[in-house]
Amino acid sequence: MSAVDSPVSETEAAALFADLVTEPTLILAISGGPDSTALLHLVARWRAGRQPAPHVVAVTIDHGLRPEGRREAAMVKRFAENVGVEHRTMRWSGAKPSTGIQEAARLARYRLLRTAARRANASCVLTAHTLDDQAETLLFRMARGSGLAGMCGMTRKVSIDDVVAGFGRPADFVRSVRGGSGRNPVSGAKALPERANNVFLVRPLLDVPKARLIVTLQGTGIAYADDPSNVDPRFTRSRLRKLMPALAGEGLTPQRLARFAQRVQRSEAAHEAAVNWAAKQLGLGPDKRKVMLDSADWCKIPCEISLRLLGRAIGAIGNEGPVKLGKLEALSDTLGVALSGGAPRFCRTLAGAMVSLRGNYIVIEQAPARRFRPQDRATRRKPDPIFRHGKAGA
Repeated sequence: MSAVDSPVSETEAAALFADLVTEPTLILAISGGPDSTALLHLVARWRAGRQPAPHVVAVTIDHGLRPEGRREAAMVKRFAENVGVEHRTMRWSGAKPSTGIQEAARLARYRLLRTAARRANASCVLTAHTLDDQAETLLFRMARGSGLAGMCGMTRKVSIDDVVAGFGRPADFVRSVRGGSGRNPVSGAKALPERANNVFLVRPLLDVPKARLIVTLQGTGIAYADDPSNVDPRFTRSRLRKLMPALAGEGLTPQRLARFAQRVQRSEAAHEAAVNWAAKQLGLGPDKRKVMLDSADWCKIPCEISLRLLGRAIGAIGNEGPVKLGKLEALSDTLGVALSGGAPRFCRTLAGAMVSLRGNYIVIEQAPARRFRPQDRATRRKPDPIFRHGKAGA
């Protein structure tokens, strides 16, 4: 039997959960599918050999979208009880959207899991994302024109608040728009204390192929459910999943895609360090009311770094939510033309911030309040994040 087809051993599981040994309580997101069922099995087996053992709570989210949901939740409950794990079912109640149902269900799931963790006084929610999920996520984001941050893929640990808000990067990365790491979004300096009741999403199986989890369950005779939406061609992820064998045949395996994500993460960290350095050199401080940048110094900065600086400043000063990457790029390009003498005057607004040229300075300040008609307010859409992260289950 090859390593790819071998079950996950107890020794390997101990390494996968090694950073969780001091957690008094763990929340497991268990749907009843093969991946999450394997996670429950592995955690229960790992916990049995520990003293003191953490309290483990398996949480199943019933989205109310399929009639099988209640039956699958009951199946998970029986299995959890068999392995000595507490189980809870939480339901997504209320009206469901007619479009974007997978994204809405994903966000609802994480909100409910966050609620479960806070009720149990737990700081970690474990999900069963695998190496295959990582590969699908990269393809999904690539198809949607993601920036470098999106191509970092999923990470092992991230604040669940950031996932709900549309981010998904590791906690030690400086957020390009809103300083989610606790650092000021313009200067990079430490600004805010750790958020109270912070809950982290942990993906301990992110480097494990799905096939190995299935073999692990088969070797112990553990049953699991199959969600038909995973092969529903109406959903992009299902179509990408169907393409994976052909892509792997051409060398684009999940392992190579995951390695690519690791290299992008390394590049992303270097870019953010360069942005922090440039912010310091330009004298950008924590004042969120106005930023004034010497245009001559600005033009000496590499385009990628100046783009990120612009995004940070707009995100810090604006009041209309995160900045969409495409719109930021368009504004930056137009600003570049104006600075080269292509436009006598320049003034643009984005995400509640106004960017203008005044003499030798680029000025970024809050935009004047807009006047919305009642019907405009009712139909106004929430802005997208600058670096969009998301997956069904990410």
